[in-house]
Amino acid sequence: MWTKFAKRASSTVRNSFRLSTLSPRIIESQTSTKLNIYPCQGFARVGVSRSSFMFYDGFSSPSLMVAGRGYATVAEAIESTDTEDDYEEVQELLEEMAKAEHKLDCNSYRYKMLKKRQIKMETEAWEEAAREYEELLEDMRVQKLAPNLPYMKSLFLGWFEPLRNAILADQELCKESKCRLSHAPYFNELPADMMAVVTMHKLMALLMTNTNGVGTARVIQATCQVGEAVEQEARIYQFMLREKRTASDNSSHLAPAVQRGRVIEEDEETEKKKTKLRKRVAGLMKKQKRQQAMGLVRDQDDWKPWGQEAQVKVGARLIDLLIETAFIQPPAKQFGDGPPDIRPAFKHTLKTLSNESQKETRRYGVIECDPLVQNGLEKSARHVVIPYMPMLVPPINWTRYDKGGYFFLPSYVMRIHGARQQREAVKRATKSQLEPVFEALDTLGNTKWRVNKRVLCVIDQIWANGGGLADLVDREDVPLPEEPDTEDEAEIRKWKWKVKAVKKENSEKHSQRCDIELKLAVARKMKDEEGFYYPHNLDFRGRAYPMHPYLNHLGSDLCRGILEFAEGRPLGKSGLHWLKIHLANLYAGGVDKLSHNDRIAFTENHLDDIFDSSDRPLEGNRWWLQAEDPFQCLAACMNLSEALRSPNPETTISHMPVHQDGSCNGLQHYAALGRDKLGAAAVNLVGGDQPADVYSGIAARVLEIMKSDAEKDPQTNPNALHARRIISQVDRKLVKQTVMTSVYGVTYIGAREQIKRRLKERCAIEDDIELFTAACYAARTTLTALEEMFEAARSIMDWLGDCAKVIASTNQAVRWITPLGLPVVQPYRQLGRHLIKTSLQILTLQRETDKVMAKRQRTAFPPNFVHSLDGSHMMMTAVACKKAGLNFAGVHDSYWTHACDVDEMNKILREKFVELYDAPVLENLSESFQKNFPTLNFPPLPERGDFDLREVLESTYFFN
Repeated sequence: MWTKFAKRASSTVRNSFRLSTLSPRIIESQTSTKLNIYPCQGFARVGVSRSSFMFYDGFSSPSLMVAGRGYATVAEAIESTDTEDDYEEVQELLEEMAKAEHKLDCNSYRYKMLKKRQIKMETEAWEEAAREYEELLEDMRVQKLAPNLPYMKSLFLGWFEPLRNAILADQELCKESKCRLSHAPYFNELPADMMAVVTMHKLMALLMTNTNGVGTARVIQATCQVGEAVEQEARIYQFMLREKRTASDNSSHLAPAVQRGRVIEEDEETEKKKTKLRKRVAGLMKKQKRQQAMGLVRDQDDWKPWGQEAQVKVGARLIDLLIETAFIQPPAKQFGDGPPDIRPAFKHTLKTLSNESQKETRRYGVIECDPLVQNGLEKSARHVVIPYMPMLVPPINWTRYDKGGYFFLPSYVMRIHGARQQREAVKRATKSQLEPVFEALDTLGNTKWRVNKRVLCVIDQIWANGGGLADLVDREDVPLPEEPDTEDEAEIRKWKWKVKAVKKENSEKHSQRCDIELKLAVARKMKDEEGFYYPHNLDFRGRAYPMHPYLNHLGSDLCRGILEFAEGRPLGKSGLHWLKIHLANLYAGGVDKLSHNDRIAFTENHLDDIFDSSDRPLEGNRWWLQAEDPFQCLAACMNLSEALRSPNPETTISHMPVHQDGSCNGLQHYAALGRDKLGAAAVNLVGGDQPADVYSGIAARVLEIMKSDAEKDPQTNPNALHARRIISQVDRKLVKQTVMTSVYGVTYIGAREQIKRRLKERCAIEDDIELFTAACYAARTTLTALEEMFEAARSIMDWLGDCAKVIASTNQAVRWITPLGLPVVQPYRQLGRHLIKTSLQILTLQRETDKVMAKRQRTAFPPNFVHSLDGSHMMMTAVACKKAGLNFAGVHDSYWTHACDVDEMNKILREKFVELYDAPVLENLSESFQKNFPTLNFPPLPERGDFDLREVLESTYFFN
């Protein structure tokens, strides 16, 4: 009963009651109940079998009178109904309101206002910031007083005017016909004040989040990002100008087209087409169909992309001007009676940086900010313009490669990172071929979120008090060790190493603090919104990601604790059951490996701790802080406490997303591909009373091998000594990372480094040489155990790798089509160097060559192919959940919905997994290889087992 009801009930019923008050109308329900809606001074009267009145002014949330009692929302009214009659009555009411809402939503006043705000956010964010600085400067001139601003905002204000003036001078220079500056053709596409704001904010954002250390950014990264941001904003700015001119042309009935300020005479046929287009646009504008009108104009957009070289030249010149004009002055107390120490805020220098992926160091040109600027970086997040914010209205549906997502911000269905072949493959695909992918992305983008204000309040308290709790980094740096008073070179060398280690730790902490500030800045901006949406796009393998980069559900526990569904649904009996399991899963620490009943028992045995955590999160016993995901655990404690204290817990409205996670999902896909009984049992494709734990299974097999080796003679078998040294350290945590990454083709060297890190964390072996040899032995043993347990998976991995090797040997990239129709082309090609002279320095741009990286094509194909399958499974599930009336969010192999809908989602995701692998996936792949590469000889398909896929449908712990 409650499951059906939950699909319609919502605590944000303000969306469900947008009723026209222009004329009375009757809405007929299937059960003959009539809703009589009358206009009456902004109130809508709803006639039902009992006396019920809904007070609604068209702007605020409606209030509901049920049987003479007043409620703030329908959700509260539902919560108070104890009888079956009341339940049926309200359910019918909601059904009819939902129907009316569906028809009226896009034309509602509230939607139009939110859409207007959204378009303004996308098109005027930089302009608004520039206008604010102009107004502050004007106030300073009038009042002859410096405004009382936060530190970083005062720096931005101080830099803005000199930078803007320098850009204006450069723009005037670029207008001259004899100007030969390489950036000249692009430098006047955007007003100087907006260019100044973009430059300052983009560079500061990069300095906050850069992997090379906070306060340092490579010149090539900085110039690319600033140049790209300027082009994006210039395109929007020029587009808006053209739109205004188009509207102006239509209103004044001009015959010739006006473009960029001059009249262009055109031939008769072209003029007829343009006249027809203008009339059509004018008609749509009169009918308030602004978006359709803009879509027509956008299709006529004649903007020519600048290209990376032009972006770099523009970005370099703007950063050069910022370096020349931006200065900083320490507080007066720091220089006493001497003259003020005014110095550049940024400098361009050379620095040796390490490349982790290639294990090498090189000297690069970098932009560094002054230490005073660096100290204020983590406080600047709230003042930095973030263009790709969550949307206030649902995203545009995807219809092609570059059409969907945001209204005006450049949006592409796939993140190709410059891979030309991949872009062309997606563009060539027909709309009908990509329709399943587009539908899935639209479904994910239409999930409505909101900020959990209670959790955000707790986070703000912890952060204001210095952090250091619940995985929040400490806001204070570690003090540097004092220099020893000695001439002993060994001691001095030791001290220097300690200083280096502390500086590295502080740099990492600084970076983490900046990251947290950015996430909290977004949360604070969105906390008073009724709801918001995340447009999604894909990586090249077909995995979906939110386009907003900071506060999203793919993020850390902090992000996930702050976010919840905007729509609330009554828990119902099954929802209360799943909420208890979910809390146990979030607490983890081994509890998440128990049976469902044992997890429920764990939660029920800790009810006092749960109530205390909810009521006094920071003043009480802080039980929630012991959880592996503390902020999500706190949110669950709050929701469960509210439910259990209610007279009828099952009617409690829950906004909490409840997760169902795959069990080592990559191996689940391999087991299904190979119909492998042994592998299927290890990763819960087969039902059981308890969840199978593959990590514990591998650890147990490793322990068996090591016990056997430990009994041998060290004189004849060197492994005996290694086994005796390390046997006490073997547990699931030691092997977990290696098992997880085995599906990604982890090598022996990779496994060795993973295990070495775990052993080092435990301080298990002091001597570095002994640590290294022990890690080598443990890695070999773990990989042996994996091959024994997942022999079928290994044979499929080898087959995929061998096919990729055959293709790459002819200098071609591996390409395939996912089960949902998405074309995938592996982007691994050797990179060429292209030198560009900029005003800062000569920069090297990397460009794709025609030569593929054969080894990378081979090693990357197995994990990429499996990722394309898990992405397909998630998107198939998303669409099916939408059709079943469920809210859905997905994080690769973790599927989320309301507690009351978990049973339904579990059924759907199992059915979709079986549907995915009922198709001959490997056979189809083999056929496509033969078709695309007819002259090549591919190895035969590996043998498969006889595992019955339909067992997945009955497996309780397949996803759990």
